[in-house]
Amino acid sequence: MNVHRNARTTPKTREEIHASKGHMTIDVAAKHFNVSRGTIIKWRKRKNFNDKSHRPNRLNTALLPVQEAIIVELRRTLLLTLDDLLVVSREFVDKTLSRSSLLRLLKRHGANRLSQLYAEQSESSGAKKPKTFKDYEPGYLHVDIKYLPNMPDDTQKRYLLVGIDRATRWVYMEVITDKTAKTAAKFIKTLANKCPVKITKILTDNGKEFTDRFCVTGEREPTGNHLFDKMCDSLTIEHRLIPAKHPQTNGMVERFNGRISQVIKSTYFASAEEMETTLKRYLITYNHHVIQRNLGHLTPIQSMKQWQLDKPDLFKKKVYNHAVLDT
Repeated sequence: MNVHRNARTTPKTREEIHASKGHMTIDVAAKHFNVSRGTIIKWRKRKNFNDKSHRPNRLNTALLPVQEAIIVELRRTLLLTLDDLLVVSREFVDKTLSRSSLLRLLKRHGANRLSQLYAEQSESSGAKKPKTFKDYEPGYLHVDIKYLPNMPDDTQKRYLLVGIDRATRWVYMEVITDKTAKTAAKFIKTLANKCPVKITKILTDNGKEFTDRFCVTGEREPTGNHLFDKMCDSLTIEHRLIPAKHPQTNGMVERFNGRISQVIKSTYFASAEEMETTLKRYLITYNHHVIQRNLGHLTPIQSMKQWQLDKPDLFKKKVYNHAVLDT
């Protein structure tokens, strides 16, 4: 029975109100049932005496139906987490989409529970549940490049090279002034030195600074001598590439880049040096002080320390945690 908790009438009373039509005037019925005239008029017109849904007949959604269909299909096909799906949706569907709007969208279409989607796919294809980021050990890093804005005092183009560990969300990044393979290879060497974990795999897109093994247009032929690939080989790191036209595969580093975008948008920089200094400070803050729900409410460094206690063989140096922010 669907009755609002603050309702003055019950379905039985409403039925009696409806049956009183022709036997009592509106005023007499209102006095008899101790309700207003409007209540008498309403229930005399109704044929169903339960409360109707309070949901509006027309929902004002942030997206067009075709955009919603695309996002739901991405969710069902790729089984992306809510945060990963948000990054992809903002990049390719609607940059103003909020996390709460996305969650409501998925609930409306019955795609809000990943466990249920996993089960549906397993029943239809017999496939096992795909690995989530939590199932991976430290040492699998995502690497990507982000464009940085030009500063008033300098027209030099700048980029941010970012590497993030899949299991612990630990990040290392550098501001660079060119997107060459030489610079990317140098970054990987530094990343391998800075990372407390032994890096076993690196995932990048198919940009020419990372590889010549793939090109959508077919303009480049694989040489086997790309500097980035050679540097990975020398460090005994497996270099993997994301599938063509599937940037969501690298969604973890894209999500971190979204954090960087918020820092840049919310801060005024008088010079490029100020911007670089701010990004370096944010890197320390992120690794040591930003608690993440996906890590069990730990910071990336705390997660690394936990992994080091459980599996010390994965690490090549001791993990240190800063107790307070630098002053």
